[in-house]
Amino acid sequence: MNPLAGARRIVVKVGSALLVDAGGDVDRAWLADLAGDLARLRGEDRQVLVVSSGAVALGRRRLGLGARTSSLPEKQAAAAAGQSLLMRAWEEALEPHGLRAAQVLLTRDDTETRRRWLNARATVETLLRLGVIPVVNENDTVATEEIRYGDNDRLAARVAQMAGADALVLLSDVDGLYTADPRRDRAAAHVPQVERITAEVEGWATGANAAAGVGVGGMATKLAAARIAQGAGCATIIALGARPGPLAALEGGARATVVAASTTPAQAYKAWIAGSLSPRGAVAVDAGCEAALRAGRSLLPAGVRAVEGRFEKGDAVVVRDASGRELARGLAAYDAEDARRVAGLRSDALEAALGWRGPDELIHRDHLVLTG
Repeated sequence: MNPLAGARRIVVKVGSALLVDAGGDVDRAWLADLAGDLARLRGEDRQVLVVSSGAVALGRRRLGLGARTSSLPEKQAAAAAGQSLLMRAWEEALEPHGLRAAQVLLTRDDTETRRRWLNARATVETLLRLGVIPVVNENDTVATEEIRYGDNDRLAARVAQMAGADALVLLSDVDGLYTADPRRDRAAAHVPQVERITAEVEGWATGANAAAGVGVGGMATKLAAARIAQGAGCATIIALGARPGPLAALEGGARATVVAASTTPAQAYKAWIAGSLSPRGAVAVDAGCEAALRAGRSLLPAGVRAVEGRFEKGDAVVVRDASGRELARGLAAYDAEDARRVAGLRSDALEAALGWRGPDELIHRDHLVLTG
């Protein structure tokens, strides 16, 4: 069984325990093998994002700090010193395959605050369209305890959610979930498939692998990440990373645990727009615009008859039909003031009204869901 079969957009999370060797340097042989895996996926016209730990671990060595740093300022200093080493390692590993890497540093605010989430999503989409592999890490240099993810498993799940990924691969020090810690309990049974993350499933999870010396995650954080991804329509694969070509091994039938998606990424995104966001305003549209929306098209300014409320770009707004009934909800591509300027105008008149070239759509169909 190949759990990546059919996945077109894949997030691969790499932990410090895999990327950094016992001496505190990059395990270049292992990384080269993984880069070969990523190149093969790209050659199959699949899009790949990497969430990579390692900056703090590499920075400790560069700054002469101990194997464990306790204070937040020390961790931030290590991250600042190690991030360039981490990116250099990824660039050198991908370059022989003709692949380019781009650094993306995030804090929790970037995936929890709607406008910043939309900006980060747009950046990632552009990088993928250009054929670049985004290498994502937490921005440990500036993140405080209040705005940290705390581990890159959760960050990877948020990236998968933001990118609308089909599959999230969490490369681990074990080949999946067991009913107990297999390092301590010989009777532990491997769990190949999880449909729902129940209390029993959560009870099987164990803590961080303290023997690795660098990571902060464990099976519990991987299941927490899988729960986030599951709700976003993304399957999670927990697989053994400590082997050459871990993705090739996975596709070849190597043992792993698959946490199934509960929906599709597109359906999850539309459900989030329809039910999880509080509208900040509304737009009223004419009958022609209503027909276009029902046919699956974007909302163009030409069909807008009125704009209500005070909203910013990226805020959720209600779309009302000519009788005032709710027709749809979506994320506005303009703030309320600019929306009023372009209401009723054709696309070729937008730049003159605004003084700058904005999008043709007031709400793009990818960010709009019919509700009435």
